[in-house]
Order: sequence, then C-alpha cells, then structure tokens
Amino acid sequence: MTATTIAHEYARAWLGGDVEKALSFVSDDVVGQAPGGEIRGRDAFRRLLEPFATTLISSELIDVVGDDRHAAAVYAVETPFAKVFHGMEYLTVEDGRITRAITVFDRLPAFQARAAQAG
Repeated sequence: MTATTIAHEYARAWLGGDVEKALSFVSDDVVGQAPGGEIRGRDAFRRLLEPFATTLISSELIDVVGDDRHAAAVYAVETPFAKVFHGMEYLTVEDGRITRAITVFDRLPAFQARAAQAG
C-alpha cells in the first residue's frame, strides 16, 4: 500500500472513532509531533489519539494527498468544545506503517471555547 492509501485508511479509522484500527497502521516506534510536544512510541501515540478520537461528534476527511512514502490528511471535526475544528497530519510511511506523524491544527476554536466558558 502507498502512504496515501495508508493515510486515508488511518484517518478514516480514527475520525470514525476506531482507535484500534487506526493504531494498526502505526509502527511501534512512531514519532509524533503535535502542538503539545513530541511523543514517541505507539502507547504514547494512543494516549494522544484516543481521548480526542473517541469524543468527536462528527468528522469529515477533506482530502488525502501524497505519494509512496509521505501523505497529508486534511480533516474537519466537531468536538464538544468546538463546532468546527480543522487539522492536518503529515505522515511518513515505511514498511507499510506510519513511522512519523506531524499534526497541525487550528487551536483558535479551543481557545475561544475556553474563553467563553470562563465568561
């Protein structure tokens, strides 16, 4: 499978709340970069992904583009704290598994929700 195909299946899985299926595409020694910092290993990756993926109200996989080794998945989600939340993952795939994931998302909706709750 190409990186594009793997990224598509991985993103569809976690956007649908199926964390186990999503993790089946991730290598044991994955390195992830997210706005909160760097994570290493599948267990740490699960701790990042699971709380987010399992609380989504709705999701849309906007597009996946890439080649044999790299792919970018662009998505929009609705969460309990933000109605429209956009993000993107840039994935590196080696030997059929995601070995590196760079996650970027618009943090403004989360900041706005927090400010509204604080009153």
